[in-house]
Amino acid sequence: MAVIYTRNRGRAPDDLRRRRFLQGAGAAALGLYAAGTQAVGAQGRPAMLTRPIPSSGEALPVVGFGTWQTFDVGRSETERAPLREVLRLLFEAGGKVIDSSPMYGPAEGVVGDLLTDLKAHKKAFYATKVWTEGEAAGAASMERSFARYRSSPIDLMQIHNLVDWRTHMRTLRAWKDEGRFRYIGITHYTTSAYEDLAAIIKSESIDFVQFNYSLEVREAENMLLPLARDRGVATLINRPFGGGGLFGRVRGRALAPWAREIGAASWAQLFLRYILANPAVTCVIPGTGKPAHARDNLAAGLASPPQPEAQRAIARNWERL
Repeated sequence: MAVIYTRNRGRAPDDLRRRRFLQGAGAAALGLYAAGTQAVGAQGRPAMLTRPIPSSGEALPVVGFGTWQTFDVGRSETERAPLREVLRLLFEAGGKVIDSSPMYGPAEGVVGDLLTDLKAHKKAFYATKVWTEGEAAGAASMERSFARYRSSPIDLMQIHNLVDWRTHMRTLRAWKDEGRFRYIGITHYTTSAYEDLAAIIKSESIDFVQFNYSLEVREAENMLLPLARDRGVATLINRPFGGGGLFGRVRGRALAPWAREIGAASWAQLFLRYILANPAVTCVIPGTGKPAHARDNLAAGLASPPQPEAQRAIARNWERL
């Protein structure tokens, strides 16, 4: 059965909790380039870290953006200007990945319009989804995704929340063979779906799997991440802030000094760098419509990832909060 989300044109939960935390802590928006050991790219700027897509070896920047709720906006310049800046910052930092879905209201079309404005289709790694039942309905949905994106091929087509996945997998394979998609994959956002995701990874040849993983919800470390690594499947990580709950837990708390030693200059960067410390993570896709938060998130991918012992230390300290 398809999971139905209620569209919400208000502020996304992650964004709201984060804004309140930043206000409560008295923190100013951080610059794009955080402290830490950083690679250097063109013009002396820090370069986004990359990891290979196992099925092709293509390098993918480790921090991208999701568009659920945050890109569900109208046509006014007031609504779209911050999102255009979010995408500009993504590319400026060396990022590429933009994840969307027809389930996210007008987000697919908004992404297509803004990339056209920025003349940036060639800079993007665009991932979207099919979310319906039946072969004909799935094909029609994906054709609409092409029209909204305003470019072809689509880099990654995913079966959203595993809805009618066997039917859609046949279409995805055929369209990939035709060159309409570069990669194909599956997604979910709850731990209750991990066994189903794992079964598909074991039985099907796919390029990507997307699922939830955060400092608050770590079950993926025991099943999906090792399996994806062993099977050569790239991973996209959604809900990296636990739906905003992580910010609520640290509201009013100063960032620990040791966090800066692993390249984290904010709580958001610490949460993201915990995820990136796992080498089986290919890319994490936090969602935001705020340029200041975009800068902060992107900075997490501009320093060398923490070592495994640092990740364990983060977890131990989190349990003490």
